[in-house]
Amino acid sequence: MTTKPTSWARGAALRGLVALPLVAGLVVTGWLLADREPEPAPVPPPLPAAEAASGPSVLEVSAPVKAQEAGQGASGQGGKSPLRQWADQLAGPLGIPADALVGYANGELTLRSEKPSCHLSWVTLAGVGSAASDHGRGGGNLLGLPAAQAKKAPDPDSASVAAGRALCASGTDLGAGPGWWKAIAAYHQGSETELFRQRVLGMAQLYATLSLDPASAGSARVRATRFALGQLGLPYVWGGNGPDAGAAGFDCSGLTKASYDSAGVALPRTADSQFRAIPAVPPAQEPRLGDLVFYGSPATRIHHVGMYLGNGLMINAPTEGQAIQIHTYHSKGDDYAGAGRPA
Repeated sequence: MTTKPTSWARGAALRGLVALPLVAGLVVTGWLLADREPEPAPVPPPLPAAEAASGPSVLEVSAPVKAQEAGQGASGQGGKSPLRQWADQLAGPLGIPADALVGYANGELTLRSEKPSCHLSWVTLAGVGSAASDHGRGGGNLLGLPAAQAKKAPDPDSASVAAGRALCASGTDLGAGPGWWKAIAAYHQGSETELFRQRVLGMAQLYATLSLDPASAGSARVRATRFALGQLGLPYVWGGNGPDAGAAGFDCSGLTKASYDSAGVALPRTADSQFRAIPAVPPAQEPRLGDLVFYGSPATRIHHVGMYLGNGLMINAPTEGQAIQIHTYHSKGDDYAGAGRPA
């Protein structure tokens, strides 16, 4: 099967990215931390660069405030520092090695002192670490630094500080959507820049959510979300069920079905049948991570589905010619029909 070259959609008609903060609260440790059925959706022309530059912002300041205090042997934690205790508790649920997590937090703490107006968060660094090297697994360059710089920053702490300084260069405010979006692009320039930004965004959002609810890490909805995030950049293929089924990519409901199949939850194949098979989320509630969000007419036909990621974002296989990507899930004038909860 041949497919058209994929691109990254912008604009309201495809629920384009907007500036949305990833806001965290207190974790248990006490630290703030298609089926595209038959009519294809119209693909709008690309927006001018200034408009396309808007993007999501990231988690507010969140690393342990007392992270530099010495550990107390009487605490029952073997004399570990508060930062190490924090990292050890979150490493498993987040799927991040504790040493890397300590490094990301130290990167935030250092830049909080050096450039407080930058608003660097450890989840941005963790998203970069995931996209660049899967957190250095296998001895890789943890944060994708240039080779010469990586030699001077061989450990997670120094690499995170170096990456933070690069992201915060030129007075950047990572707490604002356009600043965050431009900084990630400048950090990783080249043909894969957009895919890199999407992966950083997706994983940063997942880490923000799991830091608030680490007990949910093994749930079907989180496992399905991880699978869907792993498909970012694959092409939309009408009727596609993914590479494992011999297709280059997925359509919208093929992606949601495969994601939940990977988590042991069976779904029907089409967007309309998925809408009618799973419990609805009450309209007054915002969807939660892993919920499915639907578009069309409940009375006649649901024609599209995505997977909710959090903070107004979804993982979406939009239409032919577009890559699987992250979009806002609901905008004025769209045909959003509601959300459902498979698990």
